[in-house]
Amino acid sequence: MRVLVADDHPMFRAGMAMLLETEPRTENVGEAGTGAEAVDLALELRPDVVVMDLHLPDLDGVTATRRILDQAPEIGVLILTMSDEDDAVVAALQGGARGYLLKEAGPAEILAAILSVGEGASVFGPGIARRITTLLARPASPGPAFPELTGREREVLELIARGLANAAIARRLVISPKTVRNHISNIFAKLQVEARGEAIARARDAGLGGR
Repeated sequence: MRVLVADDHPMFRAGMAMLLETEPRTENVGEAGTGAEAVDLALELRPDVVVMDLHLPDLDGVTATRRILDQAPEIGVLILTMSDEDDAVVAALQGGARGYLLKEAGPAEILAAILSVGEGASVFGPGIARRITTLLARPASPGPAFPELTGREREVLELIARGLANAAIARRLVISPKTVRNHISNIFAKLQVEARGEAIARARDAGLGGR
């Protein structure tokens, strides 16, 4: 089972490489430190499984997953992350991930999930499986605009739609201007727009930012 590991923490990637070496049925064929690198390597190497973190520089894990599966739907993506928020789980499933596991899982559980995803199965950690069951059991209701966005990205888009500049958004949300730029880059990628004006129009059409 050929595996590509995408995570922005070098020590975690090293640990995953060591873990994969302990299992004769798995082979670590590459490592990516950013979302864009994960997409490029996945399309170049065509691994059986990509182990993908959600929080990556330049492209988040969900967007990277979508881009990979758009061109190589045969690749299995296993989300391995610290986040168990409902929005993250739903976005990962909508993005096409076959599995979702928290990093607190044990080595044996992680290896078993990689092998299962590589064989075409869907795998979710116990806590994630319960969360999915709960989400599916809820009465259907209109979801938030742009469900592919994270909560923070929707906040940024709302402020963009109100006409705020990046510096003002950074002050309002108490985050750095660089973080604002990263969020905007992710928003543009997910909404498939190229300019701020297009993003504002899409947001206002969906009822964000007022009229």
